[in-house]
Amino acid sequence: MVKTQTGNRSGLDQWPYSYYNKRRSAELQFYTGTDRRVWASIFYAMGITQHSHGTDNVKALADLAMLCGNVGVPGTGINPLRGQNNVQGACDMGALPNVFSGYQSVNDPVIIEKMEKAWGLQGLSEKPGLTLMEMTEGAKNKTVRGLYIFGENPVLSDPDTHHLTEALKNLDFLVVQDIFLTETAQLADVVLPGASFAEKEGTFTNTERRVQRVHQAIPPLGEARPDWKIIADLSTRMGLPMRYENPEMIFEEMRSITPAYAGITYQRINRAGIQWPCPTLDHPGTPYLHQDQFTRGLGKFHALTYQGPQEIADAEYPFILSTGRILYHYHTGTMTRKSKGLEEKAPECLVEISAADAKSLKLADGERVRVVSRRGDLESKIKITERSPQGTVFIPFHYAEAAANQLTLTALDPVAKIPELKVCAVRIEKM
Repeated sequence: MVKTQTGNRSGLDQWPYSYYNKRRSAELQFYTGTDRRVWASIFYAMGITQHSHGTDNVKALADLAMLCGNVGVPGTGINPLRGQNNVQGACDMGALPNVFSGYQSVNDPVIIEKMEKAWGLQGLSEKPGLTLMEMTEGAKNKTVRGLYIFGENPVLSDPDTHHLTEALKNLDFLVVQDIFLTETAQLADVVLPGASFAEKEGTFTNTERRVQRVHQAIPPLGEARPDWKIIADLSTRMGLPMRYENPEMIFEEMRSITPAYAGITYQRINRAGIQWPCPTLDHPGTPYLHQDQFTRGLGKFHALTYQGPQEIADAEYPFILSTGRILYHYHTGTMTRKSKGLEEKAPECLVEISAADAKSLKLADGERVRVVSRRGDLESKIKITERSPQGTVFIPFHYAEAAANQLTLTALDPVAKIPELKVCAVRIEKM
């Protein structure tokens, strides 16, 4: 997204750090339209991160934004578009292996002491937990004996489906908590029926860090229960009492130990959300980050060396496959594929291929093919489209009957440990 204004430059086309010192003047000119500067926001999604060099991709975008001075003023910055509606909130709450809530490190003795005092516990581990892919390997080699999977369907969403399924079957005990009997839940020893967003209270935090209230619209259906109640009851039975009466009590505890959320309450966000960091009750929230300076003082540039994908096209597998989503379905189709209208719009998986590639393979639109990688294969119809460059095919991963992640590989980014879902080599066989 690019915004342009007309007027006088007022010296704002200098290098970033002298530019940040003129922040207040810059903001005034931004809002009054007296600056000729081009303001740019960078928005990226998983096409940037789901690579074996995904962290470097993000660093490169950050370098670009800093170099152009597009950080620290309205309408600028690096903006990750999350894959689901509360990914930001889950990360903020500590649903990552190396941090507590608010990105407080699990191996910081001061933070550990604070958490132990707040929770009345002793001996919290300083060791980071496992990432998703590390859990899969742990299940495979029996260093992980049990898993509790909550609101996730990795049998469709994770790479190298056959490998993942074998790992889950190798567990001693698998629990899945979800709103439908997903492909993953069908492998579970115990399935716990969670409640949907409309059946519970709580908060969502979106990609602009805005914490928003969710109000219950209907009571939970059937035997479904709000997720926090299920988890609290299990914890209590297992020896760690959780005496919460409602989600607000949980939120109050969380904000008491999370500086970025300390000033946010249910009352303050009942009608409109607040963007963290919001450290005090009289703080208005933070619409954009780095407005005076970076957290570390000056921004840090990273010198990066190009790295290609772990698997490239060759004579045996001449096409590059990229997976992703289409308009009418969402993630693994757990919810959207139960909608009659959406299923009518997109009832089956289609392999998108360029007209030039279809011609070279002597394929007609709608013809059935087999797509084969070094890890598996699937059968589906093709869709000839201008969206796929020559040499590249696209397959959505929503469809269990033609699961795209049977084909993808488990190569990981060494820092974020995210798999390279966006690139693998395949061949296409006429049926």
